[in-house]
Amino acid sequence: MSPEDYMRMAIAMAQKVPQYPFGAVIVRRATGEVLAQGYNRSANNPTIHGEIDVINRCAADHSPLDWTELDLFTTAEPCPMCQSAIEWAGISTVYFGTSIPFLQQHGWNQIDIRAEEVSRRTPFRHTTIIGGVLESECNALFEAAHDSAFKQ
Repeated sequence: MSPEDYMRMAIAMAQKVPQYPFGAVIVRRATGEVLAQGYNRSANNPTIHGEIDVINRCAADHSPLDWTELDLFTTAEPCPMCQSAIEWAGISTVYFGTSIPFLQQHGWNQIDIRAEEVSRRTPFRHTTIIGGVLESECNALFEAAHDSAFKQ
């Protein structure tokens, strides 16, 4: 499967919570096996973003695990909290669709620190970060969510 195929899975997870369309998938790189899927649950707990949810699910279902063998796909660039969790886990590659600057430009509250900066400033890891995977499809999720929030 391609990065786009996994991002489509993340988009499907994001659609479970259309008002906060942050979906994520963790994949074992060597085999393509999907180990966990998650989505934003911040309505119940403000710290459970999509990436945190998928990391927790993966740890619960597959421990012990060599996290360096894994890739994470997420509909939006990880915030500093989520990217820090990714660094602590040791996930090697992150693929995202929508960027933090896009979210900011469209009225989403975002801490103004990019995932790449968090990774660069983590001296004990090196996570590869690849943005723009199915970007227009991911952007559309966030535009629709933001538009519907202002219509209520």
